[in-house]
Amino acid sequence: MLFFVWLLACAGVAVATDAKNVTADTAKVEKVQNRGEDPRTEEDEEDLEDAEDSAGVELEEPVKIAERGKTGVARIDSLQTYEWDVETEHNSLPLTMLFSLFPGGGQFYTGHYIRGGFITALELALAYEVFINKRYQKNRRFDQAKKFQDSVYTYSRKMLRNRDSLSYFQAKRNEYAEQIRTFSDHKIEEEDLRKSELTWMIGIHIYSIFDAYGIWVNNQGHSVEYRPVLGALLRSFVPGWGQMYNQEYGKAGLLYMGLLGASVSIYSRQNVINYYLDRKHALEKENPASESLDRINEQILYFRKNRNQYIWGVVLIYLYSIGDAVVDAMMSDFDSPAHFVLGPDFRGGLEASITLDF
Repeated sequence: MLFFVWLLACAGVAVATDAKNVTADTAKVEKVQNRGEDPRTEEDEEDLEDAEDSAGVELEEPVKIAERGKTGVARIDSLQTYEWDVETEHNSLPLTMLFSLFPGGGQFYTGHYIRGGFITALELALAYEVFINKRYQKNRRFDQAKKFQDSVYTYSRKMLRNRDSLSYFQAKRNEYAEQIRTFSDHKIEEEDLRKSELTWMIGIHIYSIFDAYGIWVNNQGHSVEYRPVLGALLRSFVPGWGQMYNQEYGKAGLLYMGLLGASVSIYSRQNVINYYLDRKHALEKENPASESLDRINEQILYFRKNRNQYIWGVVLIYLYSIGDAVVDAMMSDFDSPAHFVLGPDFRGGLEASITLDF
């Protein structure tokens, strides 16, 4: 709000200055016309030529300057567009992409240490969880299930040899077999989680590569040229293309990370559902009155809800990417300094131009 008040105040000062100059120039013109002379003096023409030389370009009307998205004045067009831009001398594209192969390497190379540290910490944490912790849990499950597997084998042999105690041995065998199925349930669920964590780790690394490339592009200079909304809309139907059209490569990386992670999670959850459905059908044939059926039905319902949430997530991410590409295209020249242009006019004063796009 204060910013708009400041803009209006500046515009008011400029208008007042123009009005004062117009009044003075009108009086001067009338006075000179009475004598039959040119209202522009040699000093005015020299001032105009000096202004053209200092700008390095021919003066244009502010409206045309704003439409083009550049003022043509190097000192204005080279102003820092975003406050979070980091000045760096590391502007080599091959080195940026080479370092980006390591977690957060591209960000460290280009001077974005906080962002690089955040990416590195996430990837290392997920790598520990996937390759160390989950492997340890898997081996522990096998060790816990081994003794029950031996017991099932033992009682299966006793059932064949001792017909008189068949019911007793059958009950013991089923008890140990149920324990093995419980460990198998935990193992399949942990494997599902491991696949999701591995996919999200890969997705974060994909984002870091896109983000590093986007940093390199921005280091070459931000583009504040207006981009057609229709072009962004048509490209946005291909996931990520609309973001790359707007040179928002970090957003494209986030989009691919989300779509990849959600898609693999959908596939993995469906595998768990199929596993429990097979368990359910086998148990219904073996023992329809088993108490385990209720727990299996609950797990099926839980993983179906989880799978459906990821399906809706994919749809929402895709729709959001379309809207994001369109909005970014509409606001592509919002940060252009040409929206507020202040320069000399042909009457020897200053002229301000403010353009607002809606």
